[in-house]
Amino acid sequence: MPTLHWRGKDAVLNHHLAVPYHVLRCDSERSAGTPGSGNLIVEGDNLAALKALLPYYKGQVKCIYIDPPYNTGNEGWVYNDNVSSPEIRGWLGQVVGKEAEDLNRHDKWLCMMWPRLKLLKEYLTQDGVLFISIDDQEVARLRLLCDDVFGSTAFVAQLVWKARQHLDSRAVSGISTDHEYVLVYSPTKGRALAGKPRDEAKYKNPDGDGRGDWMSRSILGLASIAQRPNLHYPLIDPATGRAFPCPANTGWRYSKETMAGKIADARILFPAKANGRPREKVFLADLQTTAPGFPSVIDGIFTADGTAEVRGIFGSGVFNFPKPSDFVADLIAQASGPGDLVLDSFAGSGTTGHAVLKLNQRDGGGRRFILIEMDRTIAQDITAERVRRVANGYLNATGGATAGLGGGFRYCSLGAPLFDPLGGLNPGVSREALAHHLFFTETGEPLSTPVPMTGPLIGTVDDRAFYLFFDPENGSVFDDEALATLPSFDGERVVFADACQLPDSFLTAARVTFKQVPYDVRG
Repeated sequence: MPTLHWRGKDAVLNHHLAVPYHVLRCDSERSAGTPGSGNLIVEGDNLAALKALLPYYKGQVKCIYIDPPYNTGNEGWVYNDNVSSPEIRGWLGQVVGKEAEDLNRHDKWLCMMWPRLKLLKEYLTQDGVLFISIDDQEVARLRLLCDDVFGSTAFVAQLVWKARQHLDSRAVSGISTDHEYVLVYSPTKGRALAGKPRDEAKYKNPDGDGRGDWMSRSILGLASIAQRPNLHYPLIDPATGRAFPCPANTGWRYSKETMAGKIADARILFPAKANGRPREKVFLADLQTTAPGFPSVIDGIFTADGTAEVRGIFGSGVFNFPKPSDFVADLIAQASGPGDLVLDSFAGSGTTGHAVLKLNQRDGGGRRFILIEMDRTIAQDITAERVRRVANGYLNATGGATAGLGGGFRYCSLGAPLFDPLGGLNPGVSREALAHHLFFTETGEPLSTPVPMTGPLIGTVDDRAFYLFFDPENGSVFDDEALATLPSFDGERVVFADACQLPDSFLTAARVTFKQVPYDVRG
């Protein structure tokens, strides 16, 4: 299988593993609606935020939509994560170059995307779907990159979005680039998207046919007489004896034998006029139960709609080229259902949050979202503010009232890393944050239940139970008294504390494994 290589790849290949875990700080004043709605907006570098959220949401996200920088050369995106390799340290973190022929620009973009995609893969459910918006600048490299990360068998489709309604007469090449792409990947095998709902309103029963509602369709084929001679023959109306000649360049859809069967079954409609075309009856009851496939070309929703939408919410164009919420909602609807979790780690103007709330109002689905935005000003003044307004209702640009969609979110920012540079536990780390981290790093799974408020128990999995004795001010010691507080458990008991006063032989007899905080805690 072809693989993609670029300058700096070796330095970032496993960089996602070295990103430190951070704690989250929640801001009640910037939150909106019901904090317990399950929606989350996180301010901070998306690589660090994805690592921080992993102990809580690994393997739980049904749909990911991201709209990363397109790397056109005219953008000011910054890779702000420190990679220590001398090979790339000199240029990672710098503003992308504007020179079209500067290949370093593509190297930088790939180095930025690789570790983020590696972490996003960890979030998807087994039947989850990833959508990535992109344009001609990086689509070829991105597809190879995703094949590397997710596996080529995870590729579902490369959708084409007609993003601009009008042709660009200023195009230097003479070709108006009025399209973008959406790459679709999924670990699932078989049908990844739901498909478009069938328009059953087209099916009627004007002649009272006992087989139920039907619609007519053309019976013309696509093959010339040279290509498929068996599809070229005159069609005879048995009621009138009138012959309808076969079009020379197309032929019929069916062979003579198949067509005879359809005529006998009264499925072919013959026109009253000699110059008319016969058509076929298609009965609703005969169609497959699955919905038609989602179109590979998306039309009818344009970038200008997203711009107008943001102007209507804020009264001005506060964000360049936002995606329309209907466009993102259509994608999310293809890959999510009631109660599912949706993630966007390049949140920008908050379109994905808007789309989720819109879908929930439409079908009562109760989907939840996680939005991550790196830029503090954008996160606070645009991402969160947009979602707040569309949730609560707002006055649009013309002064008219727009009703709220309902919902809310908790607003968080990235706090300090879990551990300081010397390996010690950072002051201010809560027991809850440490407990989630311990359970995740020990089991590889997020903690599915809330951390108990009382007692040392964190949680159990299979034949192991995990306990945390936590006293950041005075320290915690595991001794006879602490051991007595542990409930009986038919399996191994793993205990975390600052120190242990019990001998190894005693611990072995009690089926207890002691791990010292912070030295035996994996970062």
